[in-house]
Order: sequence, then C-alpha cells, then structure tokens
Amino acid sequence: MTTHATGSFEVKLSPQAPQEKADGVTLGRLSIDKQFHGDLAASSTGEMLTAASDGNGSAAYVAVERVTGTLHGRSGTFVLLHTGTMTRDAQHLSVTVAADSGTAQLVGLAGTMVITIVDKKHLYDFEYTLAQRP
Repeated sequence: MTTHATGSFEVKLSPQAPQEKADGVTLGRLSIDKQFHGDLAASSTGEMLTAASDGNGSAAYVAVERVTGTLHGRSGTFVLLHTGTMTRDAQHLSVTVAADSGTAQLVGLAGTMVITIVDKKHLYDFEYTLAQRP
C-alpha cells in the first residue's frame, strides 16, 4: 500500500572548499543539514555536488543525505538520493529512497519525494511503501 507523508523542512547548505571554475562551468561541493516537520519528523545530513554554467542559469546537482527520525510514527533512518537539472526554461528533480537503506522500523522503505518551494518555504510530498516484516 502506498502512503503519502507531507510537511515542510528547513535546509542549510554550506559551501565546502575547493570550488573549481574552468571553461565556463563551476564545480562545487556543499554540506546539507535539514530539519523535516509534519508526517516526517526528522533531521538529515548529507553532501551535494554541483555544476553550474556561467551566466545562463543552467546547472546540475547530485546529493546523498541520511535521514534520521520518525515517519508516521515509525522510527529509523534511511538514505535519499537526489539528481537535479535546471535550464533557462525548466527544472527536473528526482529524490528517491536508496534501496535497502531503511533501518529499525523503516526496514523495507521505498519511495520518492517531491520538493516544492512556495513563497520561500520548502515543502515535501513523500510517496512511499513499507514492506511488511516477517
């Protein structure tokens, strides 16, 4: 059975040295610290790698973050994998639970998360399944 978890989160991105700029593209690395609220009451830490083209708004990123907390009252940890691309005209973001990364009461967790930003507030919609334990 698929379940939805919704809520908001705050994120702190901290640039990490070194940044590398060559041939019109800047490569960067950032640390991630998040606090989730709502159906997912958790914190997370992770790392993000970025590539941004100079002057045209196009960019890409990948990230891995470990989430620790409770999801609809079930406690444990899991890992989220991010891939994102931005062009002048559009954005595409994929956030997926890493296979077999759930622990404790979140063993068997699978799913995807949609992130939106409304009036500078970060919101999530997490569609997930949780395999029944034997």
